Amino acid sequence: MHTLLAGLSRYLWPLAVANLLANIGIVVTGGAVRLTGSGLGCPTWPRCTDESYVAHGELGLHGAIEFGNRLLTFVLVAIALLCFLAALGARHRRATRLSLVIGLGIPLQAVIGGITVLTDLNPWIVAGHFLLSMAMIMVCVALLDELRSPDRGAAPPLPRALAWATFASGWVALYLGTVVTGAGPHAGDTDSPRNGLDPATVSQAHAISVYVLVALTVALLVVAVRGGHQWLARVTGLVLLVEVLQGILGWVQYWLDLPVALVALHMLGAGLLAAGLARVGLAVLPHASENEAHADEGTQPHAATHLG
Repeated sequence: MHTLLAGLSRYLWPLAVANLLANIGIVVTGGAVRLTGSGLGCPTWPRCTDESYVAHGELGLHGAIEFGNRLLTFVLVAIALLCFLAALGARHRRATRLSLVIGLGIPLQAVIGGITVLTDLNPWIVAGHFLLSMAMIMVCVALLDELRSPDRGAAPPLPRALAWATFASGWVALYLGTVVTGAGPHAGDTDSPRNGLDPATVSQAHAISVYVLVALTVALLVVAVRGGHQWLARVTGLVLLVEVLQGILGWVQYWLDLPVALVALHMLGAGLLAAGLARVGLAVLPHASENEAHADEGTQPHAATHLG
């Protein structure tokens, strides 16, 4: 068993990357389920129907789409399990803990997804399902940061405060985005409830939160550049680019009455934004490359990277 884990450890980095990509990908496929009106394609949970775990022909295309998205959960489980075993093999304590959190989040997501079906796609529970995905994406980024990231000390108080304010503001924008979705037309099924809020009003509130987020990100970028914090500046610049593109896409989809393709791209952008916000928050924390897992077969010389 030890030999197997040691051999698997060399794949820790690609498995960590796969974890991130899979968790962003299932956000997009989950969005496709809702945007195609297939949210109740399998009308119950954990079975697809009262008689079967598998979609059958009578459920049509919607059943196939929803059942297909459920099957992707097993892909996430396989990647997360392999990543956890690779971290064990690398004897990297923090990577093992982070990969375990990612793995435990998947069944939790499945249960919340089941509750959304059993409540006929209640928009507030759907929002929780989405926000948990954003949190899992952030943990995936934390794992990548732990494995490979430039050496850095803790950032000074001002950029650190701005980074965490940006992080918090980003969460507000993500949350308000789910409120807008809950008030809009893409319920996932023609009979699913909406949250009853005025779409124009909540869209304006969401837009204001995005303006605040962009302003904080710009301020952080200026402070990082002027302070010579190159890694923080680079990360913040990329996040600002994502925010601007997301903002433009959000306005375009609003004025075009929410076409399905643009809404799907906006959900992809939300996943990328969540990843970027995590990267910004981590960039102001100290990191030492000597504690990284290099995914080779040698033992790690530093106690912090050992399980025992």
